[in-house]
Amino acid sequence: MKAKKFPALDDFRLIAVILVVANHTRSADGEFLWLLTVLRRVSVPFFIMVSGYFLARGNWRSTGKFLTKTAMLYGVGVLLYLPLNYYAGQLSPDFFRRVIFDGSFYHLWYLPALLLGTPIAYYLSRFKPQAAIPIAGALYLIGLGGESYYGLVSGIPVLSTLYNGIFQVFDYTRNGLFYVPLFLLLGAAGIVFSRRTSVIGLLCSLAALIVEALLLHRSGIQRHDSMYFFFPFLMIFLFSLLLEANQGERRSLRQLTTVVYLIHPWCLVLVRGAAKVIGLTGLLVENTVVLFILVLVSSFLLSQMLLLLQPPRSVQTGRAWIELDRAALRHNVQQLRSILPEGCALMPAVKANAYGHGAVLIAKELNRLGITAFCVATVTEGAELRRGGIKGEILVLGYTHPEQFYMLRRYRLTQTVVDISYARLLNIYGKKLKVHLKIDTGMHRLGIPADRKEEIVRVFNYRNLVITGIFTHLCAADVRTAEKEKFTMGQAAAFDRVICDLNKRGLNCGKIHLLSSDGLLQYPELAGDYARVGIALYGVLSQGADMESCRINLRPVLSVKARVALVKDLYAGEAAGYGLGYMAESNRKIAVLSIGYADGIPRALSCGKGRVLIAESEAPIIGLICMDQLLVDVTDIPDAAAGDTAVLIGTSGSRQITACDLAEQTGTITNEILSRLGSRLNRIIV
Repeated sequence: MKAKKFPALDDFRLIAVILVVANHTRSADGEFLWLLTVLRRVSVPFFIMVSGYFLARGNWRSTGKFLTKTAMLYGVGVLLYLPLNYYAGQLSPDFFRRVIFDGSFYHLWYLPALLLGTPIAYYLSRFKPQAAIPIAGALYLIGLGGESYYGLVSGIPVLSTLYNGIFQVFDYTRNGLFYVPLFLLLGAAGIVFSRRTSVIGLLCSLAALIVEALLLHRSGIQRHDSMYFFFPFLMIFLFSLLLEANQGERRSLRQLTTVVYLIHPWCLVLVRGAAKVIGLTGLLVENTVVLFILVLVSSFLLSQMLLLLQPPRSVQTGRAWIELDRAALRHNVQQLRSILPEGCALMPAVKANAYGHGAVLIAKELNRLGITAFCVATVTEGAELRRGGIKGEILVLGYTHPEQFYMLRRYRLTQTVVDISYARLLNIYGKKLKVHLKIDTGMHRLGIPADRKEEIVRVFNYRNLVITGIFTHLCAADVRTAEKEKFTMGQAAAFDRVICDLNKRGLNCGKIHLLSSDGLLQYPELAGDYARVGIALYGVLSQGADMESCRINLRPVLSVKARVALVKDLYAGEAAGYGLGYMAESNRKIAVLSIGYADGIPRALSCGKGRVLIAESEAPIIGLICMDQLLVDVTDIPDAAAGDTAVLIGTSGSRQITACDLAEQTGTITNEILSRLGSRLNRIIV
C-alpha cells in the first residue's frame, strides 16, 4: 500500500516555527530543558534546506529573485525592530555591523546569513556535487570551532587568532559563511532514501546528537549551541522523510509561518509588558509553558490579522487562462539542440506573442537556458522584449516604418533589410543600425532576389548599415517529397551561391541562417549559424500529420483552460444560444464556460464541431460560440458544477485535446490557432 502524500514541506513549516517560538520562550535552567533547546534548532536548517531545494529545482535561475525577496523581508524586519533596538540602547556604531553580518535582532540573524550564504552556495553548485558539498562541509567544520567546540580550539594560539579575527566581523560562526552553504546544498541535493532508511538514520543521528550535545555541555567548552557535528546528518534524514512524503503545497501556511517568525519577538515583549502591568508576571511570564502558549497564540492571531489586511492577490485562474509547462519547454529546447549541427544555435521565433504563449514569459525562460538570439515580426514586439528584460540579439524579421527607426537604436534591435530601396532608407536615417540582409531564393516575399548580386553587394557599401547576418527562408520544407525537396535544395543552392560570391569579394556576411522549424526537422544538414525555430519550440507542428513523422519527441507547452460559470437544465424542445443555434431533443444539462471567440477560440468549433474536457470526460460544444462564453453539453458528466475547470487545449486525466485537433476541425494550421489566443487570457508558468 502506497504511503499517503501531502504537502509535507509546507506542513513542517508549522512545526518549525512553533519550535522557534518555543526556543525563544524557554528557560535555560536544567539539563533536560537545555537539551530540548538544542533539538529545537532544527527549524532554521530546515528553512535553509527548503530554500536550497527549490532553488536547485529551478537550476538556481531564481537566485537573484530569491535574494531580492530575502533582502526586502530583512529590511522590513530591521525597521520593525528599530524601536526595540532603541529602547535597549543598541543604536551604536556597532549596530550597522550587526545589521550587515549578524541581524539587527536576535531572530533576524538567519536573513543576512541567507544573503551571504546563498551566493556562496550558488557558486559552489557550479562544481560537481561531490565537490560542492565537501567544500561547504569543510566551512561548517571551521564554524564548529567557533561554536560548540570553541573551548578545544581556543587554547591553540594559531586557531585562537583565527577565530578572534572572525569574531571581529561576526558575533558567531553560525552565519552565512560557515553555516548556511552546507544546508542550502544539502537541500539542493534533494536526497531521498527509502522510508525505512530515513527513519533508522534519523533515530541514529538523533541519538548521536544527544550524546554529543550532553558531553559538550557538561565539559563547558561551548561558546554557543547552534552547530554540532551530527546536526547535518540529522537534517539529511529528516529532510529525506519530508521529501518522500511531499506532494502539493499550502501557500497560505507558508505566508502565515513567515509572518509568525518575523513578529513573534514583538509578541513576547507585549506579553511580558502586559503581565507586568496587570501584576501577573509570576503566572504569565515565569511559567515558561504559559508564556510559550500566550506568545504562540498571539503571534498566530496577529499574523493572521496582518495577512487579512494585505491587498488581495489577483486571481490568475479565475475566468480563463493559459498554462505554460516549463518542463515541456526545456525538453523541447533539449530535443531541438540535439539535432543542431555543430556551431549552430537556436534563434527562437517569439513573434505573435510567442505564438500565443506570451513572448516575455517564454523569452525569459529561454534566456535562462542560455539562448541569446531571438527573432520577432515587428519593432514593437522587439521593444516589448527589451522592456521585459530580455538579453541578446533580437532580429526584426518584418518591415519597420522609417518613423520607427529610432526604436531600433533605443531598444538595440537588428532590422531585416527587405529590399534595396529599404536599405537606402535605413542608410539615409544617418545613424548606425545593425541589420541582417534577407535574400529571396524563391518564396517571392521579402528580400533581395538571389540573382541580383550587385544590389546585394551595394548594401554592404552603405556606411550606416552594420551587417551582422544574412538569411533566407525555405518555404517548402514542411515535408520531404521529391518535388518539394528539389525546390528546397534549389533555394539552398541559390543562397549558397550568394554567400560564396560575397566571401570571394572579401565581405563579411556575419551570422548565416536559413532554417525555420520545418527546415531544421527535415533538412538539418543545411543549418548555418542559427536555426529560427518557431512552432516546434512550443511542442507542436503546423499540421497534425507532421507530428506523426517528427524525428524528435516534442511536448506541447501550452494548455488553455476556463471556468465553468454555471450549470443548468435545458428541457426537450428548448433552444440555447444566439440564433437558437441548439435545440434540445431531450432533457439535457448544459454548462456555460467563461471563454469565447474574443479569447481566440475559433467560432468554427460551434454546433458540435468542437469539444472540451471536464473531469476527464468530453463535453461537446453546443450552439454558436459567443464573444465571451460558450455552451457545452454536460449531461454525461453528472458531477459537473460551477467552478470546475474545462480544458480546451491540453490534458485532463488520460484524455487530451491538442492544438492540432482544433486546427483540423477548423480547416487551418496550429500556428493560426495558437497565435490568435487573446491577450486577456492570463498566462502562467507551471
